[in-house]
Amino acid sequence: MIAIEIREPGEPDVLVPAERPRPSPGSGEVLIKVGAAGVNRPDVFQRRGRYPPPPGASDIPGLEIAGTIEALGADVRDWRVGDPVCALVAGGGYAEYCTAPAPQCLPVPRGLDVAAAAAIPETFFTVWTNVFERGRLQAGESILVHGGSSGIGTTAIQIARARGARVFATARTAEKCAACERLGAERCINYREADFVDVVNKLTGGRGVDVVLDMVGAEYFPRNLDVLAVEGRLVEIATLHGVKAELNIQTIMHRRLTVTGSTLRARPVAEKGAIARAVREHVWPLVESGAVKPVVFKTFPLRDAASAHRLMESGDHIGKIVLTIG
Repeated sequence: MIAIEIREPGEPDVLVPAERPRPSPGSGEVLIKVGAAGVNRPDVFQRRGRYPPPPGASDIPGLEIAGTIEALGADVRDWRVGDPVCALVAGGGYAEYCTAPAPQCLPVPRGLDVAAAAAIPETFFTVWTNVFERGRLQAGESILVHGGSSGIGTTAIQIARARGARVFATARTAEKCAACERLGAERCINYREADFVDVVNKLTGGRGVDVVLDMVGAEYFPRNLDVLAVEGRLVEIATLHGVKAELNIQTIMHRRLTVTGSTLRARPVAEKGAIARAVREHVWPLVESGAVKPVVFKTFPLRDAASAHRLMESGDHIGKIVLTIG
C-alpha cells in the first residue's frame, strides 16, 4: 500500500509517499480500506518531532479515517466486511489501509460522503468528552469556544448550540468570525480588535460563561478564569501559545471554579470506546438530522499531504482539511 511517511522531523516537505506492507488486524481490530483521512494539528506536531506516537501505534501520521471494512480480526462481532465506517486511530491514517480498534469505529452517518465522515472522529470525540463530560455543559448554560473557526471550534459551536447552550467564540479575522456566527455562535469576537473578557462579560450582564473551551494556554489562562461565571469550568485541550501561566488562586476559590482538561491519543481503547458509544448515542442523531455537520474546508490527494499541512499551518482554513484516497 501507499502511505505517507515522515522522512525526518521538519517542514511539510518531509511528508513523502512510500510503499508499506498492508497491515493485518489484530484481535479486536478491523482493517479499513481508507477513503479519506482527516488532518489535525497533532499531525503537524508529530511531523515536527514534538508529538511522538504512543507505544505500539503506527509511525504513520493520521488520527481519523473513513472507508470500508476490508477484514476482521479475531473476536470482532459488531462489524462485517464491507461496512462503511469512520474511526478514531492512534496513528496510521495517512495510508490506503489502516487498522482500527473495533470499539473506536462508528457507522458513517446517513447523508455524509467519505470526506465529511473522515472529518468527524478526532474533533467530535474531543469535543464530546471535554465539553459535555468534563465540562458538564448543559442546556441553558453558556460556553466560550476559543479558536472557533478550527475543526474543534466549528464542531463545538454546532453541538453546543444544538444541545441548547448559548455560544460565544473567538477567531482572528472578520471572515472567520462571520463563519462562527453562521454555525450558531451568538457572537464571535475578533481577538485582534477586542478583549474577549470585556465583550463576553457585557453580553452576559457581568455574569460570565459556564464553560470555556481553550486550546491557547499560557496568557489566556488567567483571562479565561476572569470570564467564567460562579461555578464555571475551564477545559484545556491544547497549549498552542505555551504551557505556563500565572494565576490568582483565590479567583478559583472565591468563584468555586473548576479547571480540567484532557488528551485523547494515548487513552486506552476501553475509554475511547466509551466515548464512541456516547457520541453515537448523543451526537449521531444531530448529524443525521442535519443539525450538526462537519465543516470540510478543502481536500487534498493523499500524495499531497505536504500541501495539506502547509494550509493547516497557515491558519487560513475554516473547519477541517481532509486527505482523499483513490
